[in-house]
Parts: sequence; C-alpha cells; structure tokens
Amino acid sequence: MNFLAFSISIILLFQIVYSEESKSTKKPINELRIGIKKRINDCTEKAKDGDMIHMHYTGTLYDDGSKFDSSLDRGDPLKFTLGTGQVIKGWDLGIQGMCVGEKRKLFIPSHLGYGDNGSPPKIPPKA
Repeated sequence: MNFLAFSISIILLFQIVYSEESKSTKKPINELRIGIKKRINDCTEKAKDGDMIHMHYTGTLYDDGSKFDSSLDRGDPLKFTLGTGQVIKGWDLGIQGMCVGEKRKLFIPSHLGYGDNGSPPKIPPKA
C-alpha cells in the first residue's frame, strides 16, 4: 500500500433551499466538478485506488459558503484508503489522479456526498 499526502478543499452542494436570488447566481451542481488550485508539474506518482491518503480539507456548503468541518482546525489530517468507500464517493472520485502537494477544489453533488439524509446537524439533507 502506498502512502501519499494530499491537501484538498472540499465544497459540497446544498441544493434543497434556493432563494430566487441564489437560483439566478448559482447553478445547481449535478456532477462532480474538479478545480485545480495548485498544480504539480513534475508529478511522478498519482493517487489511485488502494493508496493510503493523508490529507487536509475544509468542507463548506455551496449555497452560503459556511464551513461545516475542517481537518486544519484539528491540526490532524484525515487518513483513509482511496477507493474503498471509507469517505464520500465524491472524494473517492475527486482525489483520483492527485499528486503529492497538489490542491483541488471539489464541487460535489448530493448523490456523491451525504445524499438525501445529509449529516445533521451541520450538513442538511441533499447537501
């Protein structure tokens, strides 16, 4: 099993409650979108299923940008094995192919995040 350390920012979609104003300014997200915030040009090893990932993240809601969790606040990176369902599907998919030191911004739709139930109290249903 390989060890890779990653840094990532996570944005989750909150699609259930849109005001008319936010409907005109934010498009709903129906599929995973990946933005590269810091690219590693001389990447020699990319994250793949089975790799042990150590990463920092900050999770915010799409509608209002409110933070619901951050490994940075705890000072301890999240550790998990990629592609094994230990994290939300959006992470298993969105971290694939990352390089050590790379930073990404993921926009994760509800069905790849916490689904219909959310993760109360901070993550509402369909977020």
